[in-house]
Amino acid sequence: MDDIIQLLPDHVANQIAAGEVIQRPASAVKELLENAVDASADQITLILKDAGRTSIQVVDNGKGMSYSDARMSFERHATSKIRSADDLFKISTKGFRGEALASIAAIAHVELRTRRPMDELGNRLEIEGSEVKAQEHIQHNEGTSISVKNLFYNVPARRNFLKGDKVELRHVIDEFERVALAHPDRVFRFFHNEVELFQLPEGNLRQRLVNVFGKNLNDKLVPVEEDAHFMKISGYVVKPEGAKRKRGEQFFFVNRRFIKSGFLHHAVSDAFKELLAPDQYPGYFLFLDVDPAFIDVNIHPTKTEIKFEDEHSVHAVLRSAVKKSLGQYNIAPTLDFNIDPELAHMNFGNRSLPNAPTIEINPNYNPFNSSESNGNGHVSYQKPNTSGWENLFPPSEEEWKEQEELPLEAESGQARSKLLYQMDEKYILTHLKSGMLAIHQQRAHERILFEQFHKTLSSQSPLSQQLLFEQTLSFSAGDSEIIRSRMGDLSALGFDIEEFGSRDFVVRGVPSGVDVRSLQRAFDEMLEAWSNQKDKAGTEHIDRLARTAAAGACIKKGQALSYEEMEHLIDELFACQMPYVSPGGKPTVITISTEDLDKQFNA
Repeated sequence: MDDIIQLLPDHVANQIAAGEVIQRPASAVKELLENAVDASADQITLILKDAGRTSIQVVDNGKGMSYSDARMSFERHATSKIRSADDLFKISTKGFRGEALASIAAIAHVELRTRRPMDELGNRLEIEGSEVKAQEHIQHNEGTSISVKNLFYNVPARRNFLKGDKVELRHVIDEFERVALAHPDRVFRFFHNEVELFQLPEGNLRQRLVNVFGKNLNDKLVPVEEDAHFMKISGYVVKPEGAKRKRGEQFFFVNRRFIKSGFLHHAVSDAFKELLAPDQYPGYFLFLDVDPAFIDVNIHPTKTEIKFEDEHSVHAVLRSAVKKSLGQYNIAPTLDFNIDPELAHMNFGNRSLPNAPTIEINPNYNPFNSSESNGNGHVSYQKPNTSGWENLFPPSEEEWKEQEELPLEAESGQARSKLLYQMDEKYILTHLKSGMLAIHQQRAHERILFEQFHKTLSSQSPLSQQLLFEQTLSFSAGDSEIIRSRMGDLSALGFDIEEFGSRDFVVRGVPSGVDVRSLQRAFDEMLEAWSNQKDKAGTEHIDRLARTAAAGACIKKGQALSYEEMEHLIDELFACQMPYVSPGGKPTVITISTEDLDKQFNA
């Protein structure tokens, strides 16, 4: 019987390896950007066409490569980073496996142009499907320019698995942000379809964060600094009021390499315990500097996971550092046995005790004199205004019954009193003949807006309420792209909005019922939902769009309402087709009968 085991051809082996390293355009972008960083470039430009499907180009001003190195860089397991197995435990560069360029060249058309500072001529290399088509000397600027065209051209099955351009661009932006955040001391630029998405100048970490995620982030950052004997921690966490319902702005970097780590995330989440709601996630941008000998970065093909030698100690130090920072900046209570820093800078001079405060008394003051000023400089006594004192006390049962009652279109046919009370800035309470009515203000408003938006989208006749003063909203580059792709949907909902620069948008009108005081938060919540949604068509698209917009624009718990606002909310709710449940199927209204109260009191 003939032998059946044989070596795979090189081009097949390269395509298999490419499947582990290059899953989508964003994977190729990550590898090329990291190569530029490893080449000591301080100016890096990323140029994309069609979210990377058609073309990916990275241009840098780094070291460049020689004629033979340019050719060797596309061979599998060819690397300048390691020479022996021991080098795996002291890696300080981004790439080291020697797989990235070989994998990319196996599934795309690649052109490399490069020149070293000491060379008069550069060289050009052209590869298609792992096969070298041409190599020649050329005139070229110092550094490297690599173009990747027609990704997955020879693996059509892989190309068919790619998502739409909006989704793929979002993944590319994520990878770009990770590399740019890790190196704020370098200049990064990003163009997509000839439109500049990012222009990041050299600066410190805080400036880089603001340039990437928008100026609204600046006031929400809390610095974190800790120097343990085996690890240094630096960076920022986001204040609790900046927490979101998605794991978006969460970044860990170990030795300037972006990683994903569940136990590190748990340490930060534990530090935020009791500061966030169960459906909220903390934001953080944390950098850990660790001796490479204490970590293993060679456990995942994409190098986004690492192994710590002592995970328990890393977890404890990180949790303590974040918790201390939250306490120092009065975000969370903390025990501090050190001297108050404000007292440390006070000048006590000759250490004499401060003088006790004195009280000046006017001996001629007469509290019973109700006349105007007597001309001697003495102010007359004014009788206090006691009107409205009865508002300090709750009405009696008889007064409740005397209030004019309005009809409530409920199944029970009961009627409610005009007296309304907001409890914990979350519930609206009112009296019924047979008990009490409680309304969940957020769910109620969400139901109102959902039916309003659904009707507007179905009839294709949006009504916009023009603002007296237009508002300018700012977003990150990634979120700005999502808004641009949703401009048609926003217009159909009734938003009058237009671009004002690359990341700013001017809002001149909003749908009826939307609170303009929380417009930025409404857009932030809609963006959170849209970033994880796939496009739908027809009725399903209308339902999802109306649901998303209503959830983002509705009033939230913690928002105080005036009496008129509460009354209007109730009237609008019971004018809905389905007033008793939110769009998510949760109750908006409950009735607490007198009999239920009697049972609780054993009365």
